[in-house]
Amino acid sequence: MTTSTPAPRRDEDLAGDADGRGRRQRGGSGGSGRGRTPRRRNARLRGPFRTLMSLLLITLLLFASIGGARLWAEPAASLTPQLGLDLAGGRQIVMEPLTEEGASVSADQLEQAIDIIRRRIDGGGVAEAEVTRSGQNVSVAIPGNPSADQVEALSRSSQLQFRPVLIAQPTGPQAEVPPQRTLPLPPSLLQEQLEEAEQLEGGEDSVDEGSEGGSGDEAEQTEGNRGGTRLDGANGDSAADDPLAGQPVAAGDFEGAATQAPGVPAGDDADSTAPPADETAPPTDPSSLEQITPELSEEFTALDCSAPGVAGEVAAAPADEPTVACSAEGDEKFILGPVELTGSSVTDANAGPETVQGGAVTGRWQVNLTFDGEGGQTFAEITSRLYGYPQGQAQNRFATILDGEVITAPTVNGVISGGTATISGDFTPEESQALANQLEFGALPLSFEVQTSEQISPTLGGEQLRWGVVAGIIGLLLVFAYMLVQYHALGLVAIGSLIIAALLAYGSVTLLGWANNFRLTMAGVTGLIVAIGITADSFIVYFERIRDEVRAGRPLRYAVDTGWERARRTLIISDVVNLLAAAVLYLLSESGVRAFAFALGLTTVIDLLVVFMFTHPLVSILANTRFFGEGRKWSGMEPERLGAKRSAYLGRGRVREPDVIAPGRRRHTREELEGGVV
Repeated sequence: MTTSTPAPRRDEDLAGDADGRGRRQRGGSGGSGRGRTPRRRNARLRGPFRTLMSLLLITLLLFASIGGARLWAEPAASLTPQLGLDLAGGRQIVMEPLTEEGASVSADQLEQAIDIIRRRIDGGGVAEAEVTRSGQNVSVAIPGNPSADQVEALSRSSQLQFRPVLIAQPTGPQAEVPPQRTLPLPPSLLQEQLEEAEQLEGGEDSVDEGSEGGSGDEAEQTEGNRGGTRLDGANGDSAADDPLAGQPVAAGDFEGAATQAPGVPAGDDADSTAPPADETAPPTDPSSLEQITPELSEEFTALDCSAPGVAGEVAAAPADEPTVACSAEGDEKFILGPVELTGSSVTDANAGPETVQGGAVTGRWQVNLTFDGEGGQTFAEITSRLYGYPQGQAQNRFATILDGEVITAPTVNGVISGGTATISGDFTPEESQALANQLEFGALPLSFEVQTSEQISPTLGGEQLRWGVVAGIIGLLLVFAYMLVQYHALGLVAIGSLIIAALLAYGSVTLLGWANNFRLTMAGVTGLIVAIGITADSFIVYFERIRDEVRAGRPLRYAVDTGWERARRTLIISDVVNLLAAAVLYLLSESGVRAFAFALGLTTVIDLLVVFMFTHPLVSILANTRFFGEGRKWSGMEPERLGAKRSAYLGRGRVREPDVIAPGRRRHTREELEGGVV
C-alpha cells in the first residue's frame, strides 16, 4: 500500500513575485481570498475614522459656541480674542483711602488692600489688571472699558457684619414691606415646628382675649409692623416693673414705646425714681432692648434712608455698640445690636440659585457662606438665642450688613448648627458672583473713594502685536519647510496637525475671552508661539518611532501600531511635565508671567488632543494606502532611504522573495517576511 503525506496547510498563501505568478489559492474560488481584503481594511479603518469625526465634532461645537454667543448672548461675544492692557489699553482708576481726620494709613494696610483688589479682579477671570501703589493712593489699570458698577465694586470695602435686630420699622406709613425672609431651616426641625404650631392653635384665642381686655393701649400689630415688640422677660425685668412689657407696638407708636425701655427715661414725664441709664449695668444679651438709649431713639426717628452717606456712617459705627441702619432698598430702617459675627469668619463663599427647603428653585440668586469652626459655633449660638423669641417679632431677626447697608434681615425659625448661612436678595447672577468674590477674598482694611477714572492707551500698541503675529507665521512656515524636507509626504500630516492646533487655540482663546474675561497680552502671544515648537516636537517623536520600526524591517502598517505604543508614553510624560511647569508658573507668578503660563498650559492640552485625535488616526489611515504602505519614493518611509533592506512583503497581498529559493528549501513564512528583514 502506498501512502502520501499531504503538505502542511499555510495560514495564508503568498505570491512568488509581484505580478502574482505562482499564487496558491486557499479556496476553490480564485477570487475568494481577494474578496475579504476590502472588508478587513474597512474594519481596520473604522476606528481612526470615528476618532477623526469626534475631533471634527469638537471643533464645530467650539466655533458654534462662539457664533451663538455672538448672536444671542448679552453682552455679545467677539469673533476675535480679547486683548490685554498692553495691546488694547483700558481704564486707569486712582482710589484714595478714606480715613478720619488726622489718621494715617500704614504701608501694611495698603499692601493688604492691593492684594485683595487684585484677587477680586482675577476672581472674574484672567483679566491681566495692574494694581500698584501710588503714594498713599492705589492705582488700578483694567483692560477694556469696565462698567460703573465694576469700578464701584473695586473700591467697596465689603465689610460683612452680622447684628441682631432690636427694632424694625418701614420708612413710610404707606410703604409696602416685602414678606420677611427666613434662614434655611434644618429638615429635622420641620416636623417639630408643625407639632408646636398645632399645639399653639388652641391658645391663640385666649391670648387675644387677654390682650384686648387687659390693656388700655389700642395699638394693634398690623401687616406694616415689622415686629418691633418688647418681649416678656427678655431683658430680665418683670411685667410689673414695665406696664408696656409684652404689648405689641404699632409702627406709628414706635417712638414712645422705644423710650420706655427699662432703665431709659421716657421723656419729661418719666418717673423720677427710675435709675439713670448710665447707672444701669450693661445688658449681657445682645438682643436686649435695654441698649436703646434716648439718643439712639432720637437718631432712629430722624434717620432718613434716602439721604446720602447713611451707609458710610453705619459702616464706621463702633462694633460693640448698637446702631441704626437702613435696608439696601431703603424701604425699612432698623435699630441693631452689637456685631456678633464678621466676614473674617467666612472661609468660603459661592453664588448659586436660591432654593427653598423642599429643594425647589425660586428663580432668585443667593450667596452661600461657610464659616470656620469658631464662626460656625458662634452662628449656632446666635440662632439658638434668636429662635427663643416669638416668630414675627423684630428680635427674632438677624441682620446681614454689607458696607453699612442691611442687605437681608431674615427671621430665625430653627437652630442652624451646620456652619453655613445664605445671603439672599434681589441679586442678578453677576451681582451674586461679584458679592461672593468680595466676601471670599475678604474685606478691605480701608474704604476707598474713586478720585480719577480715565481711559489710557496701550503700552505697546498694534505695531508690536502685528510683529508678534508675523513672528508666529514665520515660525510656522519654517516648521512646515522642515517637515517637508525631513519627512517628505508624511510631513503634510504634521502641517495639517499644526493647522488644526492653531484653529483650536484661536477658538479657545476667543471663547475664553467672552466666557471668562481672558485677555491676550504680549506674554500670552509669546506662549502661543513657543507652543508651535512643542507641538512640532510631538510629531517628530511619533514619526521617528515609526521610522525606527521601518528600519527594523516592519511594513508601515505594523510599524505605525508598534511605534505608536512606544511614542504614546513619551508624549504623555512630556506634556504632563509641560503642564506641571505651566501650573507652577501660573500659581507662583503675577501679571505677564501668568499670561505666558496660561497660554502654555492651554496649548499643551490642545497638543495632546491633536496628536491623539488627528495625527495618529490619520497616519493609521495613510498606512493602509498603496503610496505609504508600500514605502514608495517621497512617501517619507522608504526602507532604502532609512537604511533598511527592502522587506519581502510589499503590501496588498504582494510578496517578493529577497533571494532565489534553492531546490528543496521551503518558502519563508508570513511571520518571517513581515517580522523583519530576511
